[in-house]
Amino acid sequence: MTLTALESQVTSAVEKLSESVVGIDSTKLTRDYRYGLVPIEGQGSGVIIDSNGTIVTNHHVIDDAAKVQVNLKDGRTFVGEVIGSDPATDVALVKVNAEDLPYATLGDSESLKVGQFALAIGNALGLPGAPTVSLGVISALGRPLPGTDFVIEGLVQTDAAINPGNSGGPLADLDGRVIGMNTAMIPFAQGVGFAIPSETIKRVIEQITKQGRVIRPWLGISGFDVNRSVARRYGLSVESGVLLAEVLRDGPSYRAGLREGDIVVGIGESKVQDMKGLVTSLSKSTIGEEVTVGFVRTGTTYETNLRLAESPMPVAPRRR
Repeated sequence: MTLTALESQVTSAVEKLSESVVGIDSTKLTRDYRYGLVPIEGQGSGVIIDSNGTIVTNHHVIDDAAKVQVNLKDGRTFVGEVIGSDPATDVALVKVNAEDLPYATLGDSESLKVGQFALAIGNALGLPGAPTVSLGVISALGRPLPGTDFVIEGLVQTDAAINPGNSGGPLADLDGRVIGMNTAMIPFAQGVGFAIPSETIKRVIEQITKQGRVIRPWLGISGFDVNRSVARRYGLSVESGVLLAEVLRDGPSYRAGLREGDIVVGIGESKVQDMKGLVTSLSKSTIGEEVTVGFVRTGTTYETNLRLAESPMPVAPRRR
């Protein structure tokens, strides 16, 4: 492909997608001991995903917002209604009262390859006018977000410039399909940004649309990763897995026979190396499904059947 042909493909993708990219202004109310309720304004981005005004953005863009304003590229503004949000994946759906809007197509993030070109589009720095566009490559796939203790889905890493205000905007391929949603950049790093994969976005949209929220399997446990140093300190017989520090009596794990001190080493056909691996295995399962849990107790490996229950509370990543 010649440089001219590449430029033409990039500009065509931008023209195709940018009409569906919106700016989102959120107003949150916080209480000040001197002035009472004080409004705090934030800015982000979003992308329209159907002609009737459904918009996908980041949870953290609209979290606790008393007012959400959606700004279209053509200058029109609408009051947005948050119809659902999932803190764990940082995905939210917003609806505006409009019809015949330009909308984007969600692509297939499962087919992404490291090194392919990617476009990041969004309301960078809240600058007025059309959305900002940056071009880069897919740097890595399946990344955890640095600085978080709990990550459910692997992220797409890109070196396309992502700045404050880009959150919620699309990461797209050169055909103008949305392959991810920009969610974070690393301060003081060069060319390190992260996007939520489009397949994750699709799953969240489906659950919010059908059920009004995202429902996840729950084990009723807390624990920590087993590694070589932990195994040596506690005299464990394995050097990977999840050591159970607490097993709730009203949870499915307790009913299945798991107890404090057990080490979970497998869920179904998947080996469990650490807590993130355990969560990833659970994310592929459904409520009410019976799974086989492999665990080690006093040096002996056992299996038990466990029926997954619904999580009683949303699970959110904690960011430093």
